[in-house]
Formats: sequence, C-alpha cells, structure tokens
Amino acid sequence: MVGLGKIMTSLKWENLCVSENSSIRDAIEVLNRTGMKIVLLLGESGTLVGTVSDGDIRRGLVLEVGLSDSISKVANYNPVVVAEGADIGQVRELMREKKIHQIPEVNLNRQVVGLHFFDDIADKPELKNWMVIMVGGKGSRLMPFTKETPKPLVRIAGKPILEHVILRAKSEGFRNFVLAIYHFGDQIEAYFKDGKELGINIEYLRERSPLGTAGALSLWNPRQLLPFLVTNGDVITDLNYASMLNFHLHHHASATMAVRMHELQNPFGVVEVEGLKLTGYSEKPIHYSRINAGVYALDPGVLDLLQNNAFCDMPEFIEKIRSKSNNVFVYPSDDAWLDVGNPTDLSKADQVILKNPT
Repeated sequence: MVGLGKIMTSLKWENLCVSENSSIRDAIEVLNRTGMKIVLLLGESGTLVGTVSDGDIRRGLVLEVGLSDSISKVANYNPVVVAEGADIGQVRELMREKKIHQIPEVNLNRQVVGLHFFDDIADKPELKNWMVIMVGGKGSRLMPFTKETPKPLVRIAGKPILEHVILRAKSEGFRNFVLAIYHFGDQIEAYFKDGKELGINIEYLRERSPLGTAGALSLWNPRQLLPFLVTNGDVITDLNYASMLNFHLHHHASATMAVRMHELQNPFGVVEVEGLKLTGYSEKPIHYSRINAGVYALDPGVLDLLQNNAFCDMPEFIEKIRSKSNNVFVYPSDDAWLDVGNPTDLSKADQVILKNPT
C-alpha cells in the first residue's frame, strides 16, 4: 500500500463511468471533462460490461458512427481486467504485455473497485534527492496507541504509518531517506534499520532533546548539494512528491510548501447587519482557506539559517527563509491527504486502506 490508494486519488474512477445505454456523445463528454482516455461502461447492477477508449471513438467516427448513436457501436465488451487486490507488479507486467494503459479492477461480482493507470504504477527513475521524515514526536494525541509504541510504528492496515509514507515516496523514485528520531527512536531504528529490506537507504538524525519539526535538520552532516524534501511522518497523502520537487526546481525556490484548500462549513445561518438593519443572510456558508500540508522542498543553502542543535518548528523556519530570500513558493495540491493525528483519523485511514489495497 502506498498513499491512500485508489479511492482517495484526486480523480475517482467513478467519474469515468457511464451507463451501457449512453450515447457516444455522453462518452466524449466524460473524456473531455476528465482528461482521461477511458470510459467504464456499467450495467444496471453496477457491473462492468465494457470499456470505451478515445481510440475506440476515433475509429467509430472514421466509420461514420454518429454522436447520438449508442455507445455499444464502439464499446469493447471484452476488456482486460484484474481481480480485486491484484499485485501491482503483476498489473504492471500485464499492461506491458497487452500494451494497454488502463486496467479496471473488479470484485467477484464483476463490480468495479478500482482503476489502474500505467503512468501511476510504472517504474519511476531513481532520484538522487533525499527525503527527510520528521518522526521524533511523542504522538500524545494518539494515546493509548502510543503508550509504548512510537507514533510512526502505529499500524494502519498491517503496516506502520511511516512505512506507508516511505513506500509512497519510493514509488516515485526516492531511494534516500533521513529519519529524524527522538521519542522511542530506538524502536524506529530497530524496525527500519538501514532500509535495505525495503530496497532503500536510510540514515538517522538522532535528537538528544526535542528539536521541533525543523531543528533536527541542523544535525544533518555533511550538507547536501541537491534540494531535498521534508515531510511530517504522520502525513499520508497521494501528493506527487517528484512533481513537487520539479516545481521547486523550476521556480529556483529557496523553499516550497505544499498547501491544500480546507473548507469549513458554519453550522448556522449567518446574518449580516448594519446597526439593527438586516443587510444579508447566508445559510450555513462555507469558508475556504489554504492550509499547510506538512510537506516541503528546500534548497540546501537554507540550512545555514538554523542554529545548531536548537529547537525550531517548520513554520518559523519557513518564515526565516522568506524574510531572508523572499523566494518561498507554495505548491497547490488537491490530492488525497490525511494527517493521522488522533484515533479517529487512525481508524479512518485504516478502513480506507483495508478497503482499497494496492
């Protein structure tokens, strides 16, 4: 399992479904709206009866099939599918063998439970850039799970939270990781060791006292020559780490912060007044704000702004960088994101991942 899986990607497979009674125009509208190259054709019981690709439609139009004609005239009623819970490596090889870029995943009743895209599961080139994961906190909000276990080793769907984070980054080409440890750090180090069992390289920043979400970076020696990522160890997300790094490099940024939109709905009707006169009314309005997603890209030069072995949280550090260079960017993301901060979040993440294995 890497990230939150298929159900929590920014584009859900449900957006690609149409009824078997649809027209070719309906399928084209789905393709245009989603930017994808496949439409899933569902029967009355929600079962997969076929697929339609952009190529199927182009071939149909060449044969003078009309836009108002039934989608059945261009549909593939024998699509390649994989069973629920299929191994990603096997799915990847099947795609290569069949020379296809999308494969639906179906359960025993042939109902769609996911959709694999080759671009998402193809082997990514290895990156030389490092990822630093801050895992030194006590995880007090997750008590009693963290009474004798460090938060990063609390399990979701059978794997520690931190392992999900690492495997997600590995799937995008990251092979070099630094874990900043303090509370129960020996347990984390005993579990992950040097990372060879996961096919990666892991080093450690061992805090002798809590240094915050940025202070541990002052312990990193020798200094790196390439930009690197920093993430909180309790953030599970489908954010594309490699794309964020490329964004950072493209803008020649000193620092880049991933941000996401957060909506907060007022449970009450809001009344606007001037004095005692009613001037407006909004029923349960929604307020939007940009929030820090807990993932950062940093230029190695900014580490000079940290005092060695001194406490510093990342928001304070980002502000230092901004004041010094005025070259801090934000990377907008609408990808699935979950900060596993309390037992409710832990239960939510567990259910999502168990229901949608990858």
